Amino acid sequence: MVLVRSSGNAVTPADGLRTHGAVVAGVDTRQLCDKLLAFAFEEAAHHRAALHVLHGWTPPPILSYAPALDPVVLQETAHGITATLQEMLRPWRDKFPSVEVEVRAPIGHAAIQLVEAASDASLVVVGRRIRSSTLGSHIGPITHAVLHHSTAPVAVVAHDY
Repeated sequence: MVLVRSSGNAVTPADGLRTHGAVVAGVDTRQLCDKLLAFAFEEAAHHRAALHVLHGWTPPPILSYAPALDPVVLQETAHGITATLQEMLRPWRDKFPSVEVEVRAPIGHAAIQLVEAASDASLVVVGRRIRSSTLGSHIGPITHAVLHHSTAPVAVVAHDY
């Protein structure tokens, strides 16, 4: 599913995508994201756009000073997440060598990070787990927030757990 908002008086290209800006993909390093990454890389390649892969994260909540607040620990954690993202992207970079890829793992809530990154993006790609239950929400809080607050078109790619 792709959501494209009306942009008032601005002219939107026939394909619904802006003609400038990167494709931004929000990735959860704890989930299989092959369908999401395939879609994001294909769109970036098709539109000759850069691909910005983002995984926002927050340190665990604590009640008092702890090593988790140490800037060195935070930096090492961010480096580990970035390394995980790089490993996830390796096969896709090999398949799409023409796509320029930027990987970021900023500290902060993923939804806020994605909405901010979407401010000058041509497309934002997020995931939605396929659920068989008829009860409860079928999209997560990050996808929900991006759908409601992104100014860029948003593609929601359904994927297995």
